[in-house]
Amino acid sequence: MGGVEFREVSYAHSGGARVLESFTLSVGAGEVVALVGASGAGKTTVLKLVNRLLLPDAGGVRVQGTDTREWDPVRLRRSVGFVIQEVGLFPHLTVAENVAVVPRLEQWAAGRVDSRVRELLELVGLSPQTYHGRWPDELSGGQRQRVGVARALAADPPVLLMDEPFGALDPITRRQLRLEFLRIQSRLSKCVILVTHDMAEAMALGDRIGVIHDGRLIWCGAPTAILDCDDPRVRRFVDAAIPLTRGDGQGRLV
Repeated sequence: MGGVEFREVSYAHSGGARVLESFTLSVGAGEVVALVGASGAGKTTVLKLVNRLLLPDAGGVRVQGTDTREWDPVRLRRSVGFVIQEVGLFPHLTVAENVAVVPRLEQWAAGRVDSRVRELLELVGLSPQTYHGRWPDELSGGQRQRVGVARALAADPPVLLMDEPFGALDPITRRQLRLEFLRIQSRLSKCVILVTHDMAEAMALGDRIGVIHDGRLIWCGAPTAILDCDDPRVRRFVDAAIPLTRGDGQGRLV
C-alpha cells in the first residue's frame, strides 16, 4: 500500500491540448521508476498528479491505496517528498532550518527535529558540524542538491518524486550524486518516481524505465530490456545514451 498507481489517467490543460492519455503505471514500495521523454511529453504532469497539484480529467491516481481526490491536499503533500532541479531552498533559512521545514510544520518536538536534521545531513554526506548553520548561498550546487534531498526525506515520506534532480550539475557532481542516491535508496527503500530527459541517468537509477511519448506510456521495463527494444521512439533515447556511457554489468549506467 506504500506505492503509487495510475489507472487510465488522462489530463488536459484548460482549453488546451491533452497532456496525458490513458496513462497506466504502478510503482511499488522500494521501487524506482525513471520516466524519460522529450520536453512536453507529460513527465512533470505525472508528478503533479501524484501530489495533487493537478487532478486527472479521467481515471484515477492512488497514493498509498487512496485516490488523490480523497486525500487532504496538505496531508498528501507532506506524505510525498519532492526534489526539483532548482532545489528551491529558502535563502533566509540555514541548512538545518531548510531541512526542518516539514517536521516543524508537523509540530515535532524540538529535540526530535534536531536529531532528524543531523541524521539526514549525515545520510546525504554533509557533516552536521560543518553545514548545520550555513546559508544556501554558501553552498555549491551539489551541496544544495544534497540539502534538497535531505529536506524531501525529513518527515520520512513513503513516496519520493524527483524532477530532473541532477540536471543542472556538472558531470562529475552529477555522477557522485547518482551514486549517493543509489546508496540512500538501498537503505531507505522509498517508492520513487524520477523524471529525466537523460536516458543514461534513467538507466543508472531506475529499477524500471518508462518512456512517455505524446502523453502515452509507450514502453516500460527493466534497464536491460530497453537495450533490445526496436521501437524507433524508444531507440532514439537509447542510442543517445549508449555511446556516451558504459554499464556496470547489471544493466545500469553510472
